[in-house]
Amino acid sequence: MRFSIFQDTALGARSVNQDRMGYCFTRDCLLMLLADGMGGHLRGEVAAQIAIQSAAATFQDSARPLVPDPVAFLDHALRSAHREILRYQEVHALPESPRTTVVACIVQRGRAWWAHAGDSRLYFVRAGALAARTRDHSKVESLVALGLLRAGEQEQHPERNKVLNCLGSPFEPTIEISRGVDLVEGDTILLCSDGLWSGIPEEMLCARLALGKVAEVVPALVRDAVLSTGRMADNTTAVAMNWEGDEGVIDTLISPVLQGGAVTTTIGFAQIEPDANADISDEEIERTIDEIREAIERSATR
Repeated sequence: MRFSIFQDTALGARSVNQDRMGYCFTRDCLLMLLADGMGGHLRGEVAAQIAIQSAAATFQDSARPLVPDPVAFLDHALRSAHREILRYQEVHALPESPRTTVVACIVQRGRAWWAHAGDSRLYFVRAGALAARTRDHSKVESLVALGLLRAGEQEQHPERNKVLNCLGSPFEPTIEISRGVDLVEGDTILLCSDGLWSGIPEEMLCARLALGKVAEVVPALVRDAVLSTGRMADNTTAVAMNWEGDEGVIDTLISPVLQGGAVTTTIGFAQIEPDANADISDEEIERTIDEIREAIERSATR
């Protein structure tokens, strides 16, 4: 499995970055994740962090080195993350639960599957043209579906931030999952928060993804989206992958040599609300991973 991958984020004009992103991979399977904490609710950044950590822990438990069923994995991973956010509310006696949108993608055996809840998006680009993208679970996307708003107008609509589905709400989220697509060399998959897609027109976004390696394109897209929206700029985050084939070794920024069951990840399993001056030991990290795994096992038996 050969791919190049890169991630980047910018604060924008906000005081706190509530976006989280990351990826995990084994020798034969890749998981990409992005979550955008909802600022209209308490501790959106915590919800986003829990979602990413919980899904990554599920991947570590499931990928040996493939996940048996990508569709079932995506559904289970995101629903487990939802339950972990509700558990956080209960433990901390919060008046409401933190909430986050999420988008995730699994790649294995030359195919890709993705799932989402909310308006964080996945773009699947082939030869500089849009091949597929997720449809936002939002008010304006519903207006487009009803014919009350023209496609393309939702990016600038004043109610574009009204999300109808997310992790952490009192209601069970809708996890929308794709059927899976075969990848060919040169395909690009981008996961991004609304800070990115609201700042760059879709046609331009797809064209630029075809211009070079993601390590060069992604930070340029993040920077330009922030500049485009100026003093209204939201947190802007992206993780993107160039597919290079299903034979050979993984080609990433760190180029590891992985054994059959090994997992590499950019997602830190630190405590959710760390002391900025505290050193987090390896034992504390392992304990946090164990706690998340135990919670996932509890959820699976319900």
